[in-house]
Amino acid sequence: MAKVAAELQYSDEHEWVSREDGNVVSIGISAVATDALGDIVYVDLPEVGSSVTAGETCGEVESTKSVSDLYAPVTGEVTEINPAVIEDPALINSDPYGAGWLFKVAAESEGPLLSAEDYAAKNGGEL
Repeated sequence: MAKVAAELQYSDEHEWVSREDGNVVSIGISAVATDALGDIVYVDLPEVGSSVTAGETCGEVESTKSVSDLYAPVTGEVTEINPAVIEDPALINSDPYGAGWLFKVAAESEGPLLSAEDYAAKNGGEL
């Protein structure tokens, strides 16, 4: 079973949200999603300074199996992207909750988010 990090919140589309300083949140994709995708070979992230809207697509993740849309779990302005995952997308597979984070947003509002317990129960993950 895929690991679900207990301290995070999750979207129905498998993105996780971690609260940083103030209203800034880090966003990535869950181990449940990385297991389903297989080896990730390319990631397209929103640009710094662009706006994202909760529930709407903001990029994509390409794996050896498929191409999947990346959905914004919050609404706000992108403040930072993780250049390490652009250079080495496999980081998303090897450390989805750490070095494999995708981007940060100064959040104005958030979409519907699940607790780690609810996400794990719904998607067959383990805490």
